[in-house]
Amino acid sequence: MTIKTFSGSRLRKAEWDAATRQLDIHWANGTVQAYKQVPDEVFRRLCAAPNPATYWEDRIADEYPQGRPRQTPERPDPEQAFRNLFGGGGGGTES
Repeated sequence: MTIKTFSGSRLRKAEWDAATRQLDIHWANGTVQAYKQVPDEVFRRLCAAPNPATYWEDRIADEYPQGRPRQTPERPDPEQAFRNLFGGGGGGTES
């Protein structure tokens, strides 16, 4: 997997997996969008773009099918995060 971080942009990080050709875009607001079937050249151009968010909007957003973002240590499974925050999830109240 190849990872590129950005500064000074709404887009904070891009992760591209050559094996699956999946591109995960991490935004400044914490959301992550995934795109499937993204060629290596598109990822390289995104990384070299003077404004990566504009490149994403013009060349990626509507061109490639969306997928499900990969789970990473930065993005734990939402159900597990809920259980970690509120406990085992038995549903009852403690006495």
